[in-house]
Amino acid sequence: MAATNARITVLGLGTGDEDQLTLGVWKKLQAAGGTGAKLFLRTKDHPMVGMLDANNIKYDTFDNTYVQHATFEEVYESIALELIRLAVSESAEILYAVPGHPMVAEYTVQLLKERCPAQDISLQIMGGESFLDQAFLRFGFDPIEGFQLLDATSLSRYTLNPKLHTVIGQVYDTYTASDLKISLMDVYPDEYRVVVGHSLGVAGQEQIIEVPLYELDHVKGFSNLSLVWVPASTRDEDHYRSFGRLHEIVAILRSPEGCPWDREQTHESLRKNLIEEAYEVLETIDEDDPEHMCEELGDLLLQVMLHAQMEEEVGTFTAYDVIATLNEKLIRRHPHVFGENKAEDADEALVNWNAMKAEEKRKKGIDVTQQSVLDGVPRELPGLMKALKLQKKAAAVGFDWSALEDVLAKLDEEIGELRQAIAAEGEGAAQERVSELGDVLFSLVNVARFLKIDPEEAIAKTNLKFVRRFSYIEEQLRLRGQSFEQTDLLEMETYWQAAKKVAE
Repeated sequence: MAATNARITVLGLGTGDEDQLTLGVWKKLQAAGGTGAKLFLRTKDHPMVGMLDANNIKYDTFDNTYVQHATFEEVYESIALELIRLAVSESAEILYAVPGHPMVAEYTVQLLKERCPAQDISLQIMGGESFLDQAFLRFGFDPIEGFQLLDATSLSRYTLNPKLHTVIGQVYDTYTASDLKISLMDVYPDEYRVVVGHSLGVAGQEQIIEVPLYELDHVKGFSNLSLVWVPASTRDEDHYRSFGRLHEIVAILRSPEGCPWDREQTHESLRKNLIEEAYEVLETIDEDDPEHMCEELGDLLLQVMLHAQMEEEVGTFTAYDVIATLNEKLIRRHPHVFGENKAEDADEALVNWNAMKAEEKRKKGIDVTQQSVLDGVPRELPGLMKALKLQKKAAAVGFDWSALEDVLAKLDEEIGELRQAIAAEGEGAAQERVSELGDVLFSLVNVARFLKIDPEEAIAKTNLKFVRRFSYIEEQLRLRGQSFEQTDLLEMETYWQAAKKVAE
């Protein structure tokens, strides 16, 4: 436990203009040495240090700490630990001077606030002019309009909001500016105008440079006194990447002032649209068309947003509730990623997933022992996909064929029964054919499962192949000025065989 007179006083040196240094901080700096207080600077790289030297104020710095550690976090941790050690071991007050304001972008001060109480160290913080004061003054925007202060070294697209003025600090060098540029380009257009401020408020050193975003890292002179200002955008296009803007647009479409068609829609009326849009996405996957896929995924997302908006209008849930529920589920069902469980491969990850699903049901009061093994397969799934899921669930509890040969033999048996049903006549023959054809299809899905082939994927590829070949027939007929009425099956078969060589 430290002595009760252990003290650390943190002093803000301001932005670098000596006229802006507070009188209280200056008195403390002048008293260093004379009162026995020891003065430490986080860094000597600050304009106010020249004033200290001119007034023969003695100090030590932590500049060597920067070369002793690989990351800034390690540097700040080391500084905080040393200050606490000094406060405990020295009888004199420890003065710790930092650039700007101690409570703005000064992680060492946050560490001291967290740890000094446990060491019985008295911590006093004396503010100085923050770089934000100069940013508001020199960049010329009113923070009441809405602004955010971000750290260039830990910035991501998720923290950016084009509707707000954004001031970004810790742009130490060109490499940091380059990384910052890439992050900003995820949200803003390449040509968006941004402003770089070097040494704001420091006479003879201040520079304010406006450039398009793509040239941000071409600006010279980045240092620990550099800021980047990204002005708030009023252009609607600059908000298109925002989920909030999508939510807002869908709400407008459904409002009394919105689109008559969108207002009339219900969950029931959009059922078909949801399915159609999902299949259109699948089509772009089959065609390996990323640009078209981007558009179709948007159409599918619109269906989700419309259904969520309908529920928001009656007060049940919102699109943000949908996202929150999904995020919570993804984290909960991936304990091998977000928790302490381990999964060495996909099979083990699936075991974790299913275990979490079972636990969720138990917590909801659902007795899984009273449920059918086949429960949980959506009623509206396409036939082949549903057959595959049913077979996998049954196989998981041992109800399965032992070898592929047995499955093929069963397929032959079902085809034989289909032949008999086709040959049969009389009442019920048509329904029997439907039943036997279904058995054949179900057996084919079993074959696909044993071959580890997705039957939906297989039939999709065959459908595409058929379209390509048939389109070739149509093209050949057009080139010859013929219609289908002017040709016969033999000629079309000739083109079909040629298409097999050309198209594949």
